[in-house]
Amino acid sequence: MNLSIFIALFITVTLWASAFVGIKAALVDYSPVHLAVFRYLVASIVLVPVAVFRKIRIPTLSELPRFLLIGVSGISIYNILLNIGEKTTTAASACFIINTAVVITAVISVLFLKEKVRGVGWLGMLVSLAGVGVIAFGEGEGGVSADVGSLFVFIAAICTSIYFVVQKPLLVTYSSLEVVTYAIWFGTLFMLPGLIGIGEEVAGASLFSTLAVVYLGVFPAVVAYVAWSFVLSRMPASRAATFLYVVPVLSIVLGFLVIHEMPTVVSLVGGGVVLFGVFVVNRFG
Repeated sequence: MNLSIFIALFITVTLWASAFVGIKAALVDYSPVHLAVFRYLVASIVLVPVAVFRKIRIPTLSELPRFLLIGVSGISIYNILLNIGEKTTTAASACFIINTAVVITAVISVLFLKEKVRGVGWLGMLVSLAGVGVIAFGEGEGGVSADVGSLFVFIAAICTSIYFVVQKPLLVTYSSLEVVTYAIWFGTLFMLPGLIGIGEEVAGASLFSTLAVVYLGVFPAVVAYVAWSFVLSRMPASRAATFLYVVPVLSIVLGFLVIHEMPTVVSLVGGGVVLFGVFVVNRFG
């Protein structure tokens, strides 16, 4: 692996890990919907000069519905549900649950793309889902009752899996940057009604929370995706995906350093189970 790929990987995993911590920090003063729309307004604005400089193409009329779907599922619904979930779950636990997107993507691919999954792959999926259940109970009050926030994060993982599958045919014709740019723009467009009342929240929010939202819009939402596209252009996707297992670990460290948050022991055990299941599906399934 050359230095440029290593740097791009480091940027990607670090920024994506920080996103879960940044969301938790911003939710102190912003509602889940306002946080999502504010974050992606920033991302959309940042992408305008990038799109002009790279001369990205306009989607054809026949492919427009697919772009709309990935924008709504992968940006609008995903981010709102993730933000709602992180109101009660720790950043690290949310990150662990989102990793099940690999498993859910496999299921959707079997159903709609007619891809094959081995028996050991199905076993890995069951292991991951069991891990999500462990996290849910670990995040509940006193570790006894299930945490509803974990369910919202899991549904968010389903939404991002839909994004992964639906965008696949688009990547045959369009570049990763083009797909990401239009997904963010369309996703932001559908969230615009959420701007109602955001002025009051911005006025009453702390500088730290507002800077966290701007950070989320610029770095995890734009810079990380550009870096990831660079990695995928120079490395097989299956090999590159293995580096994403570092994201939850970094999220735990950053959560402790930045917002002094630590998931429960039960949640960490559940997270380990989730990652093991994802590894089995990704490597052997």
